[in-house]
Amino acid sequence: MKFLGARLDAALRSPADRALLVWPMVLGAPALREAHPDGIPEPVLLARAAAMLGPLGVQDPAAAWADAQARLPTTADRGPAGWLPHRIWDPMSALVSLRLGVALLAMLGQPEDRRYGLACGVALFNCALFHECHDALEPLWLRSEGALKAGLQGLILLAGGFHHLQLDNPGGMIGLWGDALEALEPAGGILRTPWGGVDFEAAAAAAAQRLAWLEHFDGDMELGPLWAMPRPVLELK
Repeated sequence: MKFLGARLDAALRSPADRALLVWPMVLGAPALREAHPDGIPEPVLLARAAAMLGPLGVQDPAAAWADAQARLPTTADRGPAGWLPHRIWDPMSALVSLRLGVALLAMLGQPEDRRYGLACGVALFNCALFHECHDALEPLWLRSEGALKAGLQGLILLAGGFHHLQLDNPGGMIGLWGDALEALEPAGGILRTPWGGVDFEAAAAAAAQRLAWLEHFDGDMELGPLWAMPRPVLELK
């Protein structure tokens, strides 16, 4: 998560830095790893990356690659025939590639103005990247006060509860969802912020339904019914 977080934090601070997500995504792609076990030749790496960098407005993949290596040296190791995932993330390279690929898709097309952080948070939540949603909303929470701060805390806790669902952790779900629903209740279904509004009614209802089921959880029960309940969704207003 530290490796992912460093890149995601940069991409959330500046839309231009979404380019940093591209390189691990390409380097860890299973099909490319299989085709190039001794390292992806740099021309192949740049060509694959160019398709994703173009929509970000990056016209010089070689310069973007040099920038990524200079700023984040743990991106890659040099192999006998080209570039490999850096040794610190190589054991989980397929998972890293997939997670950053989904994050990049979520963050593409978001408004590149003051709304960017909130819009990314909503999009990441809707892609079930709940940990990354927390990372997007936390900077907004840190600079907020009063009812706005409490509402953003509620959204962060809501995302955290769904992250614990992914981890099969009933205790985490119960604690975070209970606090989230309490924090969000005064907003009446839509949290209004300086960066836009967030309709959280469907996501809160999805959490409340699961929370009601968990009231009867006894530790020996299977958590499968939680996955059959409505999908949590936020809507940017």
